[in-house]
Amino acid sequence: MTATENVAGARPKGAPAGWSRRQAWRWGTGRLMEAKGFTGDAAVESEMLLRSAAAINREEFFARPDAAVTVAEFTGYCALIARRAAGTPTAYLVGHREFFGLDLVVDARVLIPRPETECLVEAVVETLRPRQDPLIVDVGTGSGAIAIALARALPDARLLATDISPAALDVARENAERRGVGDRITWRAGPGLDPLRRSMADGRVDALVCNPPYIPSDAIAALAEEVRGWEPRIALDGGPDGLALHRAVVAGAGRYLAAGGLLAVEVAALWSQAHVVGALIAATRAFGPARAIRDYAGVERVVVAERI
Repeated sequence: MTATENVAGARPKGAPAGWSRRQAWRWGTGRLMEAKGFTGDAAVESEMLLRSAAAINREEFFARPDAAVTVAEFTGYCALIARRAAGTPTAYLVGHREFFGLDLVVDARVLIPRPETECLVEAVVETLRPRQDPLIVDVGTGSGAIAIALARALPDARLLATDISPAALDVARENAERRGVGDRITWRAGPGLDPLRRSMADGRVDALVCNPPYIPSDAIAALAEEVRGWEPRIALDGGPDGLALHRAVVAGAGRYLAAGGLLAVEVAALWSQAHVVGALIAATRAFGPARAIRDYAGVERVVVAERI
């Protein structure tokens, strides 16, 4: 039997009722590999979708790969595979994504957290770990991934997290409560640094972090369908050169950061963004030398500088 025997997500014709998890997983993997425009890891994503349909964790999946899949589980799995093959991101289908070891709720209201952003968290944690009761601002928090990861890694930290989207803040609040840090994060809605103007944070912030939209507007159409067609455009589109929010954050961060406070912003691997952002930071004359931090793939992903 081949993956093409599946039509519109229906149960594959002739599939035995006693299919094992391993057999169903292999079928789903083949279905995704044949899907037009699919760019993900078919084996990993089909496993996640099967585990979601069967309501089992990864340990159970690998401990009992020959366990039978029920008709209800397989029907649900087929529907998920069909939707993924049509472009819906797996994270939205299963309703969660892991980031920095934390399981976070995600849906179409927020950008899906990426593993490369973890190096932004690591840079901030390394700098702030020796400090007592640091105050951190996370601009454009989205799902709350960065703020929550920092709150968990730095138990004495207090955080202010902002986003232009009130709907995204609803997701972030839910995640913070689920991860037990909701009482240490204040949430504010508004664009850029605007929410900070009423925060009484002038000159007191130990770190201002931001993972801004950084895709140039005219490059959005070239993104994979699962990104451009599903994730919030407001979380992707960084303006003509991808640096609209970077400019606003760099220009205004000095007002809020204490001496020695850290500015840390994520950049795209393309379009020489790390170099340009470094030059923007230097032009303010409010910071020491900027440096670029490479992610696990070896590309410049985060630019950091300390307030002088």
